[in-house]
Amino acid sequence: MSSFSEFGLNSLILDAVSAKGYQSPTPIQAQSIPVILEGRDLCGIAQTGTGKTAAFALPILHQLAARPARRQSRGCRALILAPTRELCSQIEENFRAYGERLDLRTGVIFGGVSMGRQVQMCQRGLDIIVATPGRLLDLIDQRALSIERIEILVLDEADQMMDLGFIHPLRRIISMIPKERQTLFFSATMPRQIQALAESMLQNPVQVAVRPVATTAERVEQSVIHVPTSVKPALLRQILLDPAMEKVLVFTRTKHGADKVVRQLEQVGEPAAAIHGNKSQPQRERALAGFKAGNMRVLVATDIAARGIHVDEVSHVVNYDLPNVPESYVHRIGRTARAGAAGIAISFCNHEERAYLRDIERLTRQAIPVLPLPADLASAAASAPPDAPIMQQRGRPNQGQSHGHNQGGRPQQQPRGQQQRPQSAPAQHGRPQQNPRARAETGTAQGHAHGRPQEHGRPAHAGQGKGGPGGQGQAPRGGQGRPSRQGGGMDEQTGLPRFLSNPGQRNQGGGRR
Repeated sequence: MSSFSEFGLNSLILDAVSAKGYQSPTPIQAQSIPVILEGRDLCGIAQTGTGKTAAFALPILHQLAARPARRQSRGCRALILAPTRELCSQIEENFRAYGERLDLRTGVIFGGVSMGRQVQMCQRGLDIIVATPGRLLDLIDQRALSIERIEILVLDEADQMMDLGFIHPLRRIISMIPKERQTLFFSATMPRQIQALAESMLQNPVQVAVRPVATTAERVEQSVIHVPTSVKPALLRQILLDPAMEKVLVFTRTKHGADKVVRQLEQVGEPAAAIHGNKSQPQRERALAGFKAGNMRVLVATDIAARGIHVDEVSHVVNYDLPNVPESYVHRIGRTARAGAAGIAISFCNHEERAYLRDIERLTRQAIPVLPLPADLASAAASAPPDAPIMQQRGRPNQGQSHGHNQGGRPQQQPRGQQQRPQSAPAQHGRPQQNPRARAETGTAQGHAHGRPQEHGRPAHAGQGKGGPGGQGQAPRGGQGRPSRQGGGMDEQTGLPRFLSNPGQRNQGGGRR
């Protein structure tokens, strides 16, 4: 297909497409639109920036306009689910632009804003809803919205939607909509295990893949610089001195890291803003709008911005931290070199992130060229302390979330009775000492529970009783009572504390209270 008119789309849609300046369909559009117009399920895989949104928006608008129906209060006909607020807003804007001359009503639903306006919007009835799963279920639970008459279901960024963080809400949503429906999956990446799960929800799907899974944009010039963590701030400041870096997206692994980078840039007079999960929706919108308008040339973000956000003319993407999920790298660098333009992606890699780099190169099936560290920073890098292991710092990082914090940004606490007890020191019994370590799990930000450190100079013993770990030398109540475990000394024959070798010693001094 060399022209949109060859698809047989509604003439009003073609006028809107022409007004947007679209000349000819992209490969994903050319292969997907005819299949969707036939009413078949589809799983579409293509790089970011290749027009996936128009690939499903145009045929959906055509189908709904061709089958006019009375608009039902609290109802809708087409449901598009996306993982982030920003992506939902962008999709809804495209639907409005393509269907501005049609008698179809669209709406966007996501958290972080007042629910009252969304309830009023649903009461009037909608044809198309673009939503995140959480807020959608909130409105359904309040009976402000019904999805019992959905005709078309779309999952954009399907691999993220089907991952652990969304699978349970997604299954609940699917159980509420009619089985006789058209289901469409679109994403830039589709891991095999996620693809198998997606196909179980699709009926006789057509798979369209215009590029191999997880290939990177061809026009992105990629490079990596090996640099210690302590030198990364100076390296970022130095590369920003290049006037060619006109509009730069900087990606960090955590929310705390994004805020820290912004503070460091502002200290040297470089305006910047951050968007991540701890920012309110108005804050995120202001930051993104300021970046698009050119009020600042640097936007620092977690992977929340790597999924489907189209900012025109992004010249550079900087991976300040390499992502621990290799597919996220594809989405990150896809923010530049969109719609045929060229772009540059620079990644900072410390010693502990080299495993992530290998995963990325394995997934993309290409080696990323290595750039040397600037000479004036090489001496600082040589004297920099070794990078602490990432797993010991924070646990394996989660996308877009700082660790030890929930979505509200407060440290999570272990329920009472489940805190980790301090581990005993090595071993009269030969058991090795273990260091307590909490790990951040996928899709959650789980707090770290640390054992209480042992007092300096006091040996720890293997036994622990109700009063706490042995070796702390806690005084008995009232100054009398049972002796401390440390005070009993060691039995030379058994290798155990004397109060264990002589059970009768436990109850001396009044016994257990």
